[in-house]
Amino acid sequence: MKMINIACIIDDDPIFVYGVKKVMEIINFCDSIMVFRNGQEALDNLKAIIMSEDALPDVIILDLNMPVLDGWQFLDQFVKIPCKKKIVLYIASSSVDPADTLKAKSYEIVSDYIVKPISIEKLTTVLNDFKQVG
Repeated sequence: MKMINIACIIDDDPIFVYGVKKVMEIINFCDSIMVFRNGQEALDNLKAIIMSEDALPDVIILDLNMPVLDGWQFLDQFVKIPCKKKIVLYIASSSVDPADTLKAKSYEIVSDYIVKPISIEKLTTVLNDFKQVG
């Protein structure tokens, strides 16, 4: 069964990041966690990791509303980077706008749209889905 080695959280809300990290620890979600505070920081760092062929995250949890580069802008740039590894990406947003959910489905890399807050049950589903794919 495939396990999550590295998870990546891209979100500018320190309270959300803290909560998700705690839930990840409780359910033994992954071995390590990367955190980026905005899309630009994440894009710059992930691009550098891809170029150096270092260990990339298996799963990315992406917020939509962030400063500098928002989630949509991050996605538009990230999908253009050639990457050998398949990364599973989930959008986590407080937005319940059907247009956001529909737009998320237009990205092949996006596995699901999760409305915040993220529960233990939802992260357990993400973990189980990841294990079954591998």
